[in-house]
Amino acid sequence: MAGRLDLPEPDAFTRTYWDAAAEGRLLIRRCRACGRAHHYPREFCPHCWSEDVSWEAASGRATLYTWSVVHRNDLPPFAERTPYVAAVVDLAEGPRMMTEVVGAGELSAGAELEVVFREGVPVFRVARGAATG
Repeated sequence: MAGRLDLPEPDAFTRTYWDAAAEGRLLIRRCRACGRAHHYPREFCPHCWSEDVSWEAASGRATLYTWSVVHRNDLPPFAERTPYVAAVVDLAEGPRMMTEVVGAGELSAGAELEVVFREGVPVFRVARGAATG
């Protein structure tokens, strides 16, 4: 993924996450000490600081917490993508995640979303059969 400004560059720790995303799977981390899930991937639990955390497959379901339609971004390659929807979603497993909502029409807080992958990056769309407005 190196070389593109819009794609992350995996390191030894995050490679598991990005390899799974390239395969169309969303992973989160769960603490074995307190039981809470978290995202973005870290080597320790941000809730209790335990280092006893493991990877877990996420369901890919989320609800829309907040969003903003970006109409101008001069940084390449984002200028060619405007307008786009930058968003924060609540994953079904509990953690909040910054992402992009794709293929969106009218959105509303609490809209049901599902993960899809664009070039190995998890983004979300309104869940099929879900109402948005």
